[in-house]
Amino acid sequence: MKYLNEYRGRESIQKIVAELHRTTTRTWTLMEVCGGQTHAIAKYGLQQLLPPQIELLHGPGCPVCVTSLEIIDHAIAIASRPDVIFCSFGDMLRVPGTNRDLLAVKAAGGDVRTVYSPMNALELARAHPDRQVVFFAIGFETTAPANAMAVYQAQRQGVTNFSLLVSQFLVPPAIDTICADADSRVQGFLAAGHVCAITGFEEYLPLANKIRRPIVVTGFEPLDILEGLLMCVRQLEQGKYEVQNQYARAVSSEGNIPARDMLQQVFEISTQNWRGVGEINSSGLRLRQQFAAFDAGQRFPMDFQSREDTSGCISGRIMQGLSKPDDCPHFGNRCRPQSPLGAPMVSTEGPCAAYYRYGTRPHHHQEPRHEH
Repeated sequence: MKYLNEYRGRESIQKIVAELHRTTTRTWTLMEVCGGQTHAIAKYGLQQLLPPQIELLHGPGCPVCVTSLEIIDHAIAIASRPDVIFCSFGDMLRVPGTNRDLLAVKAAGGDVRTVYSPMNALELARAHPDRQVVFFAIGFETTAPANAMAVYQAQRQGVTNFSLLVSQFLVPPAIDTICADADSRVQGFLAAGHVCAITGFEEYLPLANKIRRPIVVTGFEPLDILEGLLMCVRQLEQGKYEVQNQYARAVSSEGNIPARDMLQQVFEISTQNWRGVGEINSSGLRLRQQFAAFDAGQRFPMDFQSREDTSGCISGRIMQGLSKPDDCPHFGNRCRPQSPLGAPMVSTEGPCAAYYRYGTRPHHHQEPRHEH
């Protein structure tokens, strides 16, 4: 715990908070992109420590939340097949599709398994050559190299009963799209440190210049986030819009080159559909043609029309920073972790789950909600 405590120490945090209060002279609206950062902010009550002029919005960096309804329905259809072992991270099992979720498929007798890595799914494929094993490959740039490695190994080992249902997203195009919205109030961004540990931050340099907003690569501990906010506010107060790296202990400008090479070898950039947001050009990954045999979408083709989410969930607005979880009329009423209307209440990175678990916006002076 030594190194964690170093980034949670009271004295260090008090110094950064005092400096933030000294530095902030105007009103600023900032967005933390990653759901992991959202949960840390809620868990440690960081918004309450900030100057009242600073408002935090919550970004689209929760892959469970932005995976489209069509892909969820496709996953449910594949998982329902008797010849399939469907493997997924646990978060995805309770994300509502049009009519049900993966947990309901499992309850009805489908072979749906929670795994901790795509390599677990590949091991299952080797152990069950008579079954099709499908891994639900969701995530941002962080998870893509491991998914790529699983496909690369499957091809090398001649494992033909393994495939990925791909729902991979890229962060920079989403930031660009958020800034292009006329209603957007975001003036600066905290970028996700674990994403940049893979990709580096060089691709953010032209982006910051284009959107004319500072981007600070930030970690996930209280001190990381507060320091990132201070760096962002300093830039805004000086009229700058540069890329800075608060998370230097884990992130370099070029990132993890072997992981990037593996990712580029197996995947190529594609248009991606973001749940509640719509299609964003060059914001996703798909398997390259030489690995198309491992594409579960092609192996189990299904003709899904574009579906409208009629649940009443406002996840799209929340992911774009246009609304907050407690702006939703269903929050804490019809929509709770036990009976979620949408993914943001399900995921461990979902903003609605964070608000529900740790309490809502301090500036609204509402009593925290707790599950019993």
